Order: sequence, then C-alpha cells, then structure tokens
Amino acid sequence: MAKLSSFSTFLFFITLVYFLAVSHQQPLLNSAEQESVYEVLSSINSAIPWRTLFPDDLCLSAPHGVVCDYFVEQQNSRNVSSSTDPVETAHITELSFGYVSDYTPNPPCSPNSTLNPLLFTSFKFLRKLFFYKCFTETPVSVPNVSLSSFGATLEELVFIENPAFIGSLSGIIGNFTNLRRLVLTGNGVYGNIPDVIGDLLSMEEITLSRNQLAGGVPSSLAKLKKLRVLDLSQNHFDGTVPESIGNLSQILKLDLSSNGFFGKIPHSLVNLQSLEFLDLSFNHFGNVGVPLFLGEMPRLREIYLSGNLLGGHIPEIWEKLGGISGIGFSNMGLVGKIPSSMGVHLRNLCYLRLDNNNLEGKVPEELGFLEFVNEINLENNNLSGKIPFTANFTAKIGEKLKLKGNSRLCVDQDLGNLGQLHFCNKSKIANSALFKQSNTNSASSLSPVLQVLSSFSYGLLILGSYFCLLW
Repeated sequence: MAKLSSFSTFLFFITLVYFLAVSHQQPLLNSAEQESVYEVLSSINSAIPWRTLFPDDLCLSAPHGVVCDYFVEQQNSRNVSSSTDPVETAHITELSFGYVSDYTPNPPCSPNSTLNPLLFTSFKFLRKLFFYKCFTETPVSVPNVSLSSFGATLEELVFIENPAFIGSLSGIIGNFTNLRRLVLTGNGVYGNIPDVIGDLLSMEEITLSRNQLAGGVPSSLAKLKKLRVLDLSQNHFDGTVPESIGNLSQILKLDLSSNGFFGKIPHSLVNLQSLEFLDLSFNHFGNVGVPLFLGEMPRLREIYLSGNLLGGHIPEIWEKLGGISGIGFSNMGLVGKIPSSMGVHLRNLCYLRLDNNNLEGKVPEELGFLEFVNEINLENNNLSGKIPFTANFTAKIGEKLKLKGNSRLCVDQDLGNLGQLHFCNKSKIANSALFKQSNTNSASSLSPVLQVLSSFSYGLLILGSYFCLLW
C-alpha cells in the first residue's frame, strides 16, 4: 500500500506540473509581426525560402540573428468593471543580418539586398539592428528616421562594411533615448555629426570610422557622460578638437586618426584618467612637441601620434606609464636622442615605432631589455654607433627589428646584416698600429718624396679607421 501511495503522489505531481506548464504556455508572436520578419528576410536574400525553412512561430524556431522576448503589457479588458488586464506578449527584439562566421551565422545577404521600410515601422520593441556586408553593390539610401517614432527602445544600431549604404548621418540619428551603441563603419555615410547626438545620454560607444563624414567635432558630445568609445577615424573631419572633449571622464578609447584636425592637441585630455587607447595619428596638429601631460595618464596602454609634425625631443615622461604596450611616433619631426628611460620604465612595451624622424645618437641598450617587445622600427633617422642588442634579442624580433636608413649605425658580425647595416670592424685600429710600427724604420730610408707619399698613405688609413668607428 505504501508503494501504491507513493506512486499516486508522484503521478499527481507530474500531472500538476503538466497542467501548470500548459496554463503558462508562452505566447505566440503576433501574425503581423511574423509576416514583417518574412518580408524583411526576403529583402535581404530572396533566394532563400524563409517561410518554408521556418514555418513555425519565429519565437520558437527562427534563423540565427532573429531574437524574441516576452513582455507584460496592459491591454483593454472585456470586463467593463476593469479598465486594463496585464497580458504576456511576444515581440522581436533583435534583427542581425549578414553572415559573420560559423559562430555568428546570421542570415546571409545577397549582393542586391535592400532595406525594407517595415524595419522602421513593424518592430516596436526592437533593441538591436545589425547589418554586416549586406549593402555592397546596389545603392541603398540611409533612411530618414529622425522625425519618426522608430527606435524608442533601440539600444544598438550597427552597420559594418556596407559601402553602398549611402546618405546623411543626420537622417539616421533619431530620438534614440535608449541607444547605447552607434556603430557605422565602412559605409558611405556623409555629412556632419548633428548636435542632437549630445541628447543621446545613454550612449556608451560611437564608432563612425571609414565613412565620408566631415566638419568638426560638436561640443555637445561632452554631454555623453557614459561614453566609453569614440572612434571618428578615417573620415574628413577638420578644425580644432574642442577642449570640452576632456569632459568624457569614462572614455576608454579615443581614435581621431586619419582626418584633418589641426591646432594644438587639447590639454584637457589629461582629464581622461580612464583612457587606455589614444590615436591622433595622421592629422595636422601643430609644431608643439609631444604633449607632456601624457605622462600624467597612467592608464594609457597605446599612444599613436604618427604623421603629425609636432617636432621637438622625445620627452622624459615614461615613469608612470609602465602599462604601455604600443607607441607610434613615426614621421613627427622629432630630434635629439632616444631616451634610455623608455627601456627602463616601459616594461610591457610590445610595439615601438620611431621611424622617419631626425633622431640621433646611439640606440639605448635598455631597449634590449624589453621582455615583451616584438617590433622596433627606427628606420630613416640619423642614429649612430653599434647596435647594442644581443643575438637572442635580435633573433626574437627577427624582421620586425627595422634599422635601415641610418648610415652611421653598425652591427657586430655575429648578429648578421640587420637592415643592410655596415659591420663594425674592430680590427682596423689594431692593424693600423702594427702598420705604423713596422714601417717606421723602412720609411726613414726612403727618399724624401717617397717619405711624403708614405706619410700621406698612412694618414688616409688612420682617417679610414676613424670613420669606421663612427659607423
């Protein structure tokens, strides 16, 4: 009887769980919203039979990149005595298109993909919209959603490598009060950054690299206190960088490279004490030297200033910057010596470029003690003397130790012909002394004319040895 009672209890429990599960079955996606998804998928790639492959509710079975979520909404009640009842509903929250990898197999786009208008009217709960290499041939206009209700819930808007996606940036910046990520990279977007971007107070990342954008950096960006990434690289921006950029206190990455900015590098950048990545390379910043305030930014990991003729010496600012892994100071008009303190303090350095400057003097032997370095480029300077690195060090870096274009540098023969440098021939001085001793007596027995010629030849030999040592 006890066994029968236990079985009955178990059966009752299973039945109860079943009825609870049925009574709390997840709602289906609204038929109109499901139809809109099919239409959008067809506009991305009409060669795939989406309805046949995914005939069921898209919240239960959908292509990778189509994501649902469930919400509790207040809806009108049929009961007159009650105005609203909470109802659970299903809605599309993410739409990602363009095959990225086997780990991110979003619906693949065709060369003739189009941007379906339903994207901006049918998905009121959309949080993420993502396109990767979808608009590559047939021109697709950037939609003007600035005056529409689209995007009230949008958190991520991402268009990557869509060169045929063409239009003004101001048209796509809507009332995205919840937007956290705006990533438009490798597209055909043009125009200025509108001032209203400063009203998107939830923004954490703005990446607008590799477009056709122009104008200046709006001061309204300083209002984005949550911003952690600002990347405006490889556009046509110009003007001076506003001092207000120093108000972005949470920023980790600032990339303004390959634009037309000029004037001084703002001193207010010193306020960005969380900054780890700074790239201002290939602009037109003025002849003011390497900013000394960089030495007061201990969180920095990478600094790139190449292509700006800042001039001056490499300053002694490295004591607090031990976490730096990359430095790009190429083609900056730098003069003077390479500070040995760079090799002393930059213990995590992996990448150092000082090429195409006017640096002189010896290569600091301290650079040879950098444990993690895998590239050093000192090409096309006026450096001199013997390369101080060991055979193990040069073997570790290999071809990424770049030294050519320094005619007065020389290298020991056991290191090989690094960058086509001259060998340091130490034997010439010793040989010249022996030559002098063995020829002193014989020279005295020569005629006066031959004695003059002998002295002249000896002088040439000593002079040659002197220049070899300089090499």
